[in-house]
Amino acid sequence: MGPGLSWAELLALWAYAAMMRALQPLLRRKLRRRGRQEPGYLMNVPERFGFYDGLAPDPGRIWVHAVSLGETRAAAILIEALRAVWPDMRLLLTHSTATGWAQGQSLLRPGDTQAWLPWDTPEATQRFVQHHRPRLGILMETEVWPVLVQACVQARLPLALANARLNTQSLRSGLRWSMLSRPAYRGLSAVWAQSPEDRARLQLLGATVHSVLGNLKFDVQPQPDAQALAQVWRNQWHRNGTPCPVVMLASSREGEEALWLQALMANAARLAEFQAAGVVWLLVPRHPQRFEEVHDLVAAQGLSVVRRSNWDEGQPLTVYAGKVQVWLGDSLGEMPVYFQSADMALLGGSFMPLGGQNLIEAAAFGCPVIMGPHTFNFAEAAQNAEQVGAAARVIDMDGALDQVLAWLRQPIELEKARQKGLDLVAQSRGAAKRYAQAIAGLL
Repeated sequence: MGPGLSWAELLALWAYAAMMRALQPLLRRKLRRRGRQEPGYLMNVPERFGFYDGLAPDPGRIWVHAVSLGETRAAAILIEALRAVWPDMRLLLTHSTATGWAQGQSLLRPGDTQAWLPWDTPEATQRFVQHHRPRLGILMETEVWPVLVQACVQARLPLALANARLNTQSLRSGLRWSMLSRPAYRGLSAVWAQSPEDRARLQLLGATVHSVLGNLKFDVQPQPDAQALAQVWRNQWHRNGTPCPVVMLASSREGEEALWLQALMANAARLAEFQAAGVVWLLVPRHPQRFEEVHDLVAAQGLSVVRRSNWDEGQPLTVYAGKVQVWLGDSLGEMPVYFQSADMALLGGSFMPLGGQNLIEAAAFGCPVIMGPHTFNFAEAAQNAEQVGAAARVIDMDGALDQVLAWLRQPIELEKARQKGLDLVAQSRGAAKRYAQAIAGLL
């Protein structure tokens, strides 16, 4: 293990490594199980254990690790900024989830490499570093693994944490396992935090936080193709020539669709008002392995459902008018289209004690947000959005549906919320350039 470790830390890392080795058969079983629903998990399985086929790529790449879909979206913004500094940059992009991998493929250019980050054992991480020999490693947001950090320290590979965040629950867990977390954070070459609050929490775990550079996700920009497709949907979601209001349950997590259905069906007067207004419900589950489950759950309530994967692009969506009550967004990479087609969104993960999803993307695309009580994953962004009026806070799903009606009855207030979100994002942009400059300084 790396230098500067106490005997207690060395012992903890040894025990952790032994446990991670022992758990490898369970990981293989989990990959097979997940692969039945998401085939991406069955791709290049040996890489998960540090075995990489073919010749080693040329050394000197910039390595960016984006564990899943959300981190990959943030990484896309950073990578674009890095390419502006180094047009000839060669990228090594790693992930841990199939959704991250699928999203990451669009970020590759000729000469770039994509791989799985291996399971956190000394043997696998050393093989990864020796095979790819990157010039610099950049971990996105939260993904700090104890053995991986020590492998980079031993290889004298600079490893930084960018767009770093740490909520209070993760801090408590890190302090509980400080013999593992402190060496990991201490071994990072640089940490750049999203907010002063994140910096303070990271420092409690031993991280040397160089500066607070803001949140990369504020730099997301609407893309013309997504805007055009969203407008096509908006033009076709109408009844008798009148556009229908579109309400989205965005990045919903397990249990939240059931809460939404229960609240929707329990109040007959409110349901009748939704129907009279011609509300289009758009459900977009966070995890693709749940698409089938959510479809069956909604259909079991007697509601008609059309899946994005079955939308007939050759016909106007109005062929379903009067029949379809729920549209199921069962696609990957189309969240910008969904947000730009919706009048408002219920924030997934915030109606169960899961910490909420990031609402910045919704605000950037002009979609006001209704969020539940659980937003600790992105506490600062949620608080700022609520304070400026870009988001409304409710105590439960029943309150969320009441807020939907309140905005439908007061379109001027809804438009104000939309504009407040756009203003908040515009005022917070610029982090990508700051991160690129910081990385250049580290090199």
